Amino acid sequence: MILDNLLGLAKDAEGDAEAYEVAAREAVRGMVAPSGKVDPAKLEREQFAAHGFAWIATYVSALRQMRRWAEQGAKGELELLMLQAAYGEYLAQLSGGIAISQVEIVRPGDFGLDAAQLDTPAVRKLVAGNTSAVRMRIAELMSDGLETGNFGALGLDDEALEEVRRQFRRFVDAEVLPHAHDWHLKDELIPLPVVQKMAELGVFGLTVPEEWGGLGMGKLAMCVVTEELSRGYIGVGSLGTRSEIAAELIRAGGTEEQKQKYLGRIASGEILPTAVFTEPNTGSDLASLRTRAVLEGDVWRIQGNKTWITHAARADIMTLLARSDASKPGYQGLSMFLAEKPRGSDAEPFPAKGMSGGEIRVLGYRGMKEYEIGFDGFEVPKDNLLGGREGQGFKQLMATFESARIQTAARAVGVAQNALELGLRYAKERIQFGKPLYAFPRVAGKLAWMAVETMIARQLTYFSARQKDSDRRCDIEAGMAKLLAARVAWSNADNALQIHGGNGYAMEYPVSRVLCDARILNIFEGAAEIQAQVVCRGLIEGRN
Repeated sequence: MILDNLLGLAKDAEGDAEAYEVAAREAVRGMVAPSGKVDPAKLEREQFAAHGFAWIATYVSALRQMRRWAEQGAKGELELLMLQAAYGEYLAQLSGGIAISQVEIVRPGDFGLDAAQLDTPAVRKLVAGNTSAVRMRIAELMSDGLETGNFGALGLDDEALEEVRRQFRRFVDAEVLPHAHDWHLKDELIPLPVVQKMAELGVFGLTVPEEWGGLGMGKLAMCVVTEELSRGYIGVGSLGTRSEIAAELIRAGGTEEQKQKYLGRIASGEILPTAVFTEPNTGSDLASLRTRAVLEGDVWRIQGNKTWITHAARADIMTLLARSDASKPGYQGLSMFLAEKPRGSDAEPFPAKGMSGGEIRVLGYRGMKEYEIGFDGFEVPKDNLLGGREGQGFKQLMATFESARIQTAARAVGVAQNALELGLRYAKERIQFGKPLYAFPRVAGKLAWMAVETMIARQLTYFSARQKDSDRRCDIEAGMAKLLAARVAWSNADNALQIHGGNGYAMEYPVSRVLCDARILNIFEGAAEIQAQVVCRGLIEGRN
């Protein structure tokens, strides 16, 4: 009866929130698309409101997925209270202000709206029900989560996926967690024996069709695996990202010969790919990309510079975006190449003719290392133009972004879970004033909300994966999942460090690493501002 009442309230409040979202959308449409079509100049001028609307839509979608999660079986006391806290907190933020960054809060007045629009009986009850007592009970119910792994039902509703999760949890607990911090402190590449074990578990061919040597599983399975791996260490969770991108590029856009040559080897882990897209002066502005590819006989000669290339020295093949037609502006002249290279070492990262570069030292996300690369006549065989057609590079890359952003959202959920577990362990073990930190309401309350918001991000990520598995366009859903999950990972890491106090600032404690690792999630695979732009534009243009 309590569940039915709560779900009824949630459904009513969800309708109120959806009406508020529609009002915000129409207000933003009036600002950026007064004639019906988005005006890029107006969209740029009204970025704050436009991106704020993206956050409103993300919150509403997240609440919807939490309700569905409860309806479909997550009905224990812990899950019930998590649902109540999620609705109470997010509804309060929708009416009072959403922090879209540490220094920006979007409020109803930014759209010319009145917060009273959300002052309805259902919303008032749910906001009022988000009490300290609720969070304390959540903290009590999840207090044995470190031993049981239970921080709320995942809602997978699939025993095969549950077994996959258990398998990877065992692998992470045995092979990753005991060593991850040492890899970080020594700034070492993840050891090849660990990579080999991941290959044996099928990580690199998880979503590659069986006909091409993979496991043929869906994006939801990818999320489950990625989350568990990233719970151990973001670098391990990210090893599959480049294989996912490369396999998706080849599967969707490659010739039959390219599929035969590369997909099975990528799936088995025989070859490790890296993505070579970003340039020193372009970042997200790929239309300004300057690296050239010139066809001379049977080879393309690559000339230019790339940066922020992850795992580049150890990689065997590069998915390389370059401008093959200088006469065509913007995206039109871009082509994608499958550029093979020999594996390098720390002493000689790029032992290939026409290729040079070095490591970029970074705060976190160290297990694969970052590099800058210079190309000076580097040769790529003519037949390694992806799909055998010029000018398709940007289109081919865009086709992979949904999967890449869903996978990145899953990485963020894993990092958020890692931070939660580190914070909980320390709070239970650290004795102050004669009792564990976990006995203090503000510490327990922080951890309770961390668990709730991790679940919110998880359910939104699972939803985007299910959309992709159903062959539906999901650039908006993937953008929402990445936008929210990245913020949750950073928030959880920051709060976990706060719980550690001064010890959290010491490099010997793993939470210091997790803080550094979490920060990158809001930047790569499209920064938060890019995600908000994608979500806003898609919704304004009626793509969802």
